[in-house]
Amino acid sequence: MKTLLQVNASLNGAASQSSRLADVFVARWREAHPQSQVTVRDVAGEAVPHLTAERFQAFITKPDERTADQRTIVAYSDTLVGELQRADVIVLALPMYNFGVPSTLKAYFDHVARAGVTFNYSAQGPVGLLTGKKAVVIATRGGLYAGTPKDTQTAYVRDFLAFLGIADVEFVYAEGLAISPGTKEAALTGAHAQIEALTQEEWKRAA
Repeated sequence: MKTLLQVNASLNGAASQSSRLADVFVARWREAHPQSQVTVRDVAGEAVPHLTAERFQAFITKPDERTADQRTIVAYSDTLVGELQRADVIVLALPMYNFGVPSTLKAYFDHVARAGVTFNYSAQGPVGLLTGKKAVVIATRGGLYAGTPKDTQTAYVRDFLAFLGIADVEFVYAEGLAISPGTKEAALTGAHAQIEALTQEEWKRAA
């Protein structure tokens, strides 16, 4: 049975364009995998706490030396990590806020990047442990940024996922959503076409 993890990061929840497009992908993916399991993690609606010295210390303290509060902190992180570990496919609904990723998504990344759990250090550098997975990033922007120096998201998200061992990453862009009704319509039409192309590949693999 295939497992998909959908991570939504928009402040607007289910009404956001990124979440709506991610829902379209997931619905089409489920048609190809009717016995699949889908988990939705909304890192904005159920905000992930930002990393603090206290939380980081809990991660690096030996399990048998953790306090009750530290065990609670680590258990929360373990829940997020477990969702990633079980997923065959990760769909990330990614709006752009002030040229970057939402702060709660950064907090989520900080909670799932754990040495000895999702990556290891080696003599050759860090080695990601979440291998064999595919990620689809649905990136929505009010302006036009893809392929320009102002697109700080793409390289960052791709590098972070690779750091965890997830190297198979596809980006779907819907840009210019705030420029005019025409650019919005064209962007969403293009994004739907990209999603259809990606899910057609799923149908071929499932056949």
